[in-house]
Amino acid sequence: MPLEKYWKKRKFSETQRGKPPREGTPEPKGKLKKSSGNMFVVQEHKASHLHWDFRLELDGVLKSWAIPKKPPKTRKIKRLAIATEDHPIEYGSWEGTIPEGHYGAGSVKIWDKGTFELIERTDNKIKFELKGKELEGIYELTRFKKVGKDKWLFFKV
Repeated sequence: MPLEKYWKKRKFSETQRGKPPREGTPEPKGKLKKSSGNMFVVQEHKASHLHWDFRLELDGVLKSWAIPKKPPKTRKIKRLAIATEDHPIEYGSWEGTIPEGHYGAGSVKIWDKGTFELIERTDNKIKFELKGKELEGIYELTRFKKVGKDKWLFFKV
């Protein structure tokens, strides 16, 4: 299940019979959907460390990478991008605060959002054209095998 890792890392609000509701994360629980769009979103995430979460709508989920530094708007700048768990499509419009004690605690706000056109996709490379307010043009994610399977480089072509 593509969203299983996402669900396992989070404690969502629950209502139990005869008990007060347990407060959970306000993040959307979401579900796997047939991918009907080509959305991308970049969320500024002020958690234990400030980073940017880059997400592409692929395979019915938002494929996700954490980028420790602001995504580049110009060529010749490469950023480390660490693959994280897939997120539900609903996460693409979510902003809010994840409470202390929950995975990813901190504020999440949309830094950029738009559409993308997929140019090439292999196991080690994803090339796409972004059409956002901050990020425009052809970008690439290339797996950085030397430092681990979840490490990628993100850059403007």
